[in-house]
Amino acid sequence: METTSPKSSLVWALNISVVALVLLWLFPTLGLLVSSFRTGDQISATGWWKAMFSTEQVDQYRVGSAETQVLADGVYVIDGNFYAENGVTPDELAQINVSRFATSSRDLGAYGVGTDDVGFDDGETLRVDANGNYRYTSSTEISGRGQRVFLTAVRPPSLTLNNYDTVLGRGVLTDLIVYLALAAVAGGVVMAALRAYLPTRSREIGVLFGGVFAYVALTYMTTGAAASAISGGVGDGPALLARVAILLVAFGIYLFVSRGNPQSAKPLGIAAAIAVIAMVVIDFGLGANDGLSNSGDSMGKAFLNTLTVVIPATIIPILIAAFAAYALAWMDFPGRALLIAAVVGLLVVPLQLALIPLLSLHNDIGIGKGYLGVWLAHTGFGLPLAIYLLRNYMVGLPKDIIENAKVDGATDFQIFTKIILPLSFPALASFAIFQFLWTWNDLLVSLVFLIDSSGQTTVMTKQIVELLGTRGGDWEILATAAFVSIAVPLAVFFAMQKYLVRGLLAGSVK
Repeated sequence: METTSPKSSLVWALNISVVALVLLWLFPTLGLLVSSFRTGDQISATGWWKAMFSTEQVDQYRVGSAETQVLADGVYVIDGNFYAENGVTPDELAQINVSRFATSSRDLGAYGVGTDDVGFDDGETLRVDANGNYRYTSSTEISGRGQRVFLTAVRPPSLTLNNYDTVLGRGVLTDLIVYLALAAVAGGVVMAALRAYLPTRSREIGVLFGGVFAYVALTYMTTGAAASAISGGVGDGPALLARVAILLVAFGIYLFVSRGNPQSAKPLGIAAAIAVIAMVVIDFGLGANDGLSNSGDSMGKAFLNTLTVVIPATIIPILIAAFAAYALAWMDFPGRALLIAAVVGLLVVPLQLALIPLLSLHNDIGIGKGYLGVWLAHTGFGLPLAIYLLRNYMVGLPKDIIENAKVDGATDFQIFTKIILPLSFPALASFAIFQFLWTWNDLLVSLVFLIDSSGQTTVMTKQIVELLGTRGGDWEILATAAFVSIAVPLAVFFAMQKYLVRGLLAGSVK
């Protein structure tokens, strides 16, 4: 007699639960993506799952203005096509089939198309054909706004990129595409040239010089000089050369360190790439009125502002927490247990309790309502989780490795940089994901510590709220802005998700 294994039933239940969770996440995300390419009329008429099929919808238009009327056979006539006058392309117009029309929203199917003219009390008549052509006549001269008409028609599926042009601005998209193209071309050329001579380092050097070349080119392509995080504008020659020199020196240090310790090559390379991206973002993001943001609209500017907030707010707590976690895990000093208990206690303290006192402190020392203030605020709120997560991981590392290094004469700093950091990369990546997602989606901290009355430091979460307006319209723009907002966190998550579980489970199993 065969019996069903309880373990197999549990596995099936687990798999079904995982599939259900994935679908619950996937369907709304897919709907947001599809909706970002649709027009407002289509979104209000049908769901996103019908985007690829012809659907019946009601279109509201007005006949042409009084300036277009002509006098023919003693009557004033306005001829035209509702759809062609409102931006519908000829190809789409050929697929439109109007079935009914009305002049009042109370009865949308009042009149048939292609029949006799519909008369009104004031002697005016209206005739509508199936392709959207109309003929509006009056025995007296027509004045005022055109007659409002509701058309019930079968519309073909239509997708557009206009929403993304509106949200990001065509100029911002063009600049970013040019930046990536220049980086790929310059980096590929340098990589190919050095492949025969430096096979182990040709990729890193190619990426570095590609990024530097594109950075310099993009600097002089943009109009205006953005505010700088170092000194001088990005359009200033000496300041630009100083940035390039910093990148080259940093990369030289990376080559020197990774050559002596191959295990540190990957985390150091990722850190160097983040540093390059941070320099570019901060240069162009802090100057919200100039540079890249001149060619886009408020959403493109908010995108750069968000990157300007998120990248430093992710890097700074990781740097501080890594040192603190090592000290709490492997260094003996008085009060270590109390510090660990304090860190655990801070995990449950709501950040709302600290908003007003911290803002008052920032205002007193002169960093309120600025990027530095919001960086420090995110750092303070993220440090307890970072220290707790990294310490749990570092405690679980093999003790023999550290003891052998101390016997060989290694200092704590050498052990930390050459052993602990390379081995702790999964935990560092896990916290980086959490901190990046938290700061990217944050609205409260940015409202308190960053956004000013001019709106020049507005982040994406605030800008998306403003897109709805007071009446809650422009759903297509909202869908596009929301997908742009989640695209970057999704890319970060999928790029580093293999380290997430390893980092979260660190220290749970001995």
